[in-house]
Amino acid sequence: MKKIIILSLLALAVISCQNAAQKTNESKAEQKSAVVADNTLSADEAAAGWMLMFDGTTPGKWRGYGKDHFPAGWKIENGTLQCIGSGRGEAGSQDGGDIIFDEKFSNFELTLEWKISEGGNSGILYLAQELPDKTIWQTAPEMQVLDNTKHPDGRDGLHSAGALYDMIGVAADKVKPVGEWNQVKLLIYKGLVEHWLNGEKVVEYHLWTPEWNEMVAKSKFPQYNPDWANVAQEGFIGLQDHGDDVWYKNIKIRKL
Repeated sequence: MKKIIILSLLALAVISCQNAAQKTNESKAEQKSAVVADNTLSADEAAAGWMLMFDGTTPGKWRGYGKDHFPAGWKIENGTLQCIGSGRGEAGSQDGGDIIFDEKFSNFELTLEWKISEGGNSGILYLAQELPDKTIWQTAPEMQVLDNTKHPDGRDGLHSAGALYDMIGVAADKVKPVGEWNQVKLLIYKGLVEHWLNGEKVVEYHLWTPEWNEMVAKSKFPQYNPDWANVAQEGFIGLQDHGDDVWYKNIKIRKL
């Protein structure tokens, strides 16, 4: 009788383990199926009001800063929006230059992914204005995109990846190695600005405050635009051509 009870208990234990394993496999399958394909919105994202800014196949509303077309210095390849490296720094290629999404935003949350080439430099600009006598960076704050290890800007935290360029620095180890994708979140709400890099908030500041004006005064920007501190409440989102190969994907925005 004891042997029968023991065997029955063993059988139940085996069945229980099999059921647990089956549930684990089902859970993994569900998680796998829930992974959102690049450059698409999940059902939850769509319901929450997110908008896709790049579909992986066409320029859509992206165009050159100060231009009415998508410049030849950029291309769409393998589901990425790529700046083609010219090796000419900010001069870029003949038909390159910074690009902007042709719609203005004020309060929003922006997410995207980027990867950079060896020694590469780029940037994400926000609340930008399109002025005939100014470059985009002369009108807008910038979240730095950089290879910290090889580009000279990486020696200075004020210019490292994730930084509020030339004003609030970020530790060099917050970025992933060259060739790997970095996740970005930018939050702008009634003057509050947050930079997130790879799941960590690395910068926070407030526009139009005395502290902001003091930071700007110490930066390089006033010499190029005396009114630079007076950042607009609504503007374009831009991606910088700094003459290096850089790739962007999964660009999404939600108005707040």
